Amino acid sequence: PISVQAALASADCWPRRECGWLPCGTGKLFFCRPSCPPAGPLPGHPAGGKVKDLYKPDNVGVVMFGNDKLIKEGDTVKRTGAIVDVPVGEELLGRVVDALGNAIDGKGPFGSKTHRRVGLKAPGIIPRISVQEPTQTGIKALNSLVPIGHDQHELIGNGQTGKISISIDTIINQKRFNDGSDEKKKLYCIYVVIGQKRSTVAQLVKRLTDADAMKYTIVVSAMALDAAPLQELAPYTGCSMGEYFRDNGKYALIIYDDLSKQAVAYHQMFLLLCQLPGHEAYPGDMFYQHSRLLERAAKMNNAFGGGSLTALPVIETQASDIFLEAELFYKGVHPAINVGLSVSRVGSAAQTRAMKQVAGTMKLELAQYCEVTAFAQFSSDLDAATQQLLSCDVCLTELLKQRQHTLMAIEEQVAVIHVNVRDYLEKLEPSKITKFENAFLSHVVSRHQALLGTIRADGKISEESDAKLKEIVTNFLAGFEA
Repeated sequence: PISVQAALASADCWPRRECGWLPCGTGKLFFCRPSCPPAGPLPGHPAGGKVKDLYKPDNVGVVMFGNDKLIKEGDTVKRTGAIVDVPVGEELLGRVVDALGNAIDGKGPFGSKTHRRVGLKAPGIIPRISVQEPTQTGIKALNSLVPIGHDQHELIGNGQTGKISISIDTIINQKRFNDGSDEKKKLYCIYVVIGQKRSTVAQLVKRLTDADAMKYTIVVSAMALDAAPLQELAPYTGCSMGEYFRDNGKYALIIYDDLSKQAVAYHQMFLLLCQLPGHEAYPGDMFYQHSRLLERAAKMNNAFGGGSLTALPVIETQASDIFLEAELFYKGVHPAINVGLSVSRVGSAAQTRAMKQVAGTMKLELAQYCEVTAFAQFSSDLDAATQQLLSCDVCLTELLKQRQHTLMAIEEQVAVIHVNVRDYLEKLEPSKITKFENAFLSHVVSRHQALLGTIRADGKISEESDAKLKEIVTNFLAGFEA
């Protein structure tokens, strides 16, 4: 290492010692010193950079949040007495910021006067309330099989299986609620991009802008060219921005894309700082760091404002709540949700009553179908009941397919899934189901808005609505087959 001198400029400077600078390309500094200052406050650099210190008995390792090229021999490094905070508030909606909350979209400063620390503790048990409200994704397979509630944090499966499409579609689907006047239905979104290319971030922002979704969205970007400390910090920055809405009685959704890359950045930092590795060479507290982050997603009770923060972390793991399977994806099943491996933490508590009525047994049916399909590959003689199960569930799988960015309101999803519940799909060939669904949905939306409005307002399918749906499906199916 290059020998440098940390000059003693004032009483709050660190003691004058010989210091080492290790140019490893990750924003890392290394200072030797006789004793540790109190944990928490960040040291600062004259160039305006912020740094994070990691203490050892006889020295302190420091990582820099910013451009380490501005550091040179003989610079003064002083304790600032400050802990990293970021700007928060509605002024950030529609903007793209870096891991320190600085605007990087070329639109100038956003003028937020409110700041919030990035490393706040998750709410305890008393301020929380159980999950009772659904987060509408606009995707019928999710809303019916693996419902997501306000406060719930879900892990979304393996790479290259369409998980980013689910995340973006969930944000775009909130436009129907955010354009309304009911503040309790609005959902403000934060999308945290970690370790992605600039072109990927630009495509994401363009997609959200074209869908008129950026006006209620904040994009926090720590790109692949950014230093590892910034990639490690970005999720906490986005979480603090989401907590602002939660603690002010509003609803927020945060998507971490993806925490696997944040773990790699954290892993890189700690190995270069000579910390002891743990499981799979990751730092020993890696899993604690992720659980600490996700537990900040919470639904608060009325005494604490009644707001919520819902987290959707994208991470490559077999322990997924929503597990997307590559084999299904390549077979053309989109979204490629593996029903057997995917679980919901709260189940039907995060569904509307109407969705419970039509989707109550769907997950069991699809799980049985997957089991029987594997068995059927080795047997040529199947009884009538098994053949009937295979036929019905092939139709159901076709019905649950949904193209990217083709989103549906909850009442439209209920109407479509109702067709399967009443066994009308048995009369159709699987290859015609997608065509039937599109035609039926267009028919219902154009001619039966009153029925859809009733289901949306009541939140359930009454006997009258059920009878009306039966009549509509029967008449439409007769004309469709003809």
